[in-house]
Amino acid sequence: MGKPATRELEVIGATQVTPHMRRITLGGEGLADFPEDQESAYLKLIFPGDEGGKPLMRTYTIRHQRASEIDIDFALHDDMGPASRWAVAAVPGDRILVGGPGAKKMIQPEADWFLLAGDMTALPAISVNLAALPDDARGHVVIEIPHESDRQALVHPENIRLHWVINPTPDPTGQPLLGRVQDLPWLEGQPAVWAACEFGSMRALRRWLKHTHELPKSHLYVSSYWKIGQTEDGHKRAKQQDSMAESVA
Repeated sequence: MGKPATRELEVIGATQVTPHMRRITLGGEGLADFPEDQESAYLKLIFPGDEGGKPLMRTYTIRHQRASEIDIDFALHDDMGPASRWAVAAVPGDRILVGGPGAKKMIQPEADWFLLAGDMTALPAISVNLAALPDDARGHVVIEIPHESDRQALVHPENIRLHWVINPTPDPTGQPLLGRVQDLPWLEGQPAVWAACEFGSMRALRRWLKHTHELPKSHLYVSSYWKIGQTEDGHKRAKQQDSMAESVA
């Protein structure tokens, strides 16, 4: 008989990392059989529906993993959804159903240089990717954040340069993030590119990368984590439609 698809975890602690990032530490007996080495893997957090409606599922990245705890970082938008509201109110002893972990999406490590880009929602995954790069890695990281105070101290190789884009208002054209990436020097050799952000930013980045630079699929990962004005279900539908359109393009 297989293991259950979900497990119940307990809130161990909560930390305000920056004004727009809240870290919830989860643990408890439900982690007893949790697999090791899952930083950057995704989890499905399951929240009660409104007034007895069907449960709501939201996807988040494992930021840190320790022997009996995991950290989940929540990007807090001005228009907070059920996951953000839960994270803001969470206190030790609260419990939540969690599905997963799902697959990790790591940057291709066999490359001459590296380019990572994303917004606050991708900052946990970017952080894990950066820490996993070899010490002699070189390249650039571009991170869009809503306020200067949302910068974080990230572990990264000495020759990886960090670029912070301050943008308090999400832009569906993706120009703030794309524009900064376009301004970077394109280094010599084979790059590996990893990008995750808002849906409009994702499409703008993907379009520019594909039209400007020939990258093998093995060295290119571009995904969206959310969509302005949409719930996770709406974003999922938009991703499916976009994927179908890309496959016939």
